[in-house]
Amino acid sequence: MQITIDIPDDLASRLTPVQDQVPQILELGLREFNVTAEAGLVGLAQVLEVLASLPSPQEVLALRPSENMQRQIDGLLEKSKGEGLSPNEELIWQQYEYIEHLVRMAKARALLKLKATAA
Repeated sequence: MQITIDIPDDLASRLTPVQDQVPQILELGLREFNVTAEAGLVGLAQVLEVLASLPSPQEVLALRPSENMQRQIDGLLEKSKGEGLSPNEELIWQQYEYIEHLVRMAKARALLKLKATAA
């Protein structure tokens, strides 16, 4: 397939020396774009929004992934046990692990606050 696009002159001059690698450059760029737009970072934004609202300790402890996020996590987990994850999916998985780490830290602190107020 052939695609014709108009690009700024400065970008064209940067692409000229690597013109044989443009398909790979586009592939890598699309992966980055998709990961940023759809995956873990969206989940991270959702978690940070909740935590930025200064929820009560009970609300932090009740924090759960959205249905969509849970489906994505389940799908990646299942695929990792079978055929394995692609490099892009591995990156998404790592982002979900980071989100889980943040939530666990928030829940641990919330639990400590609840225990301190109960004592």
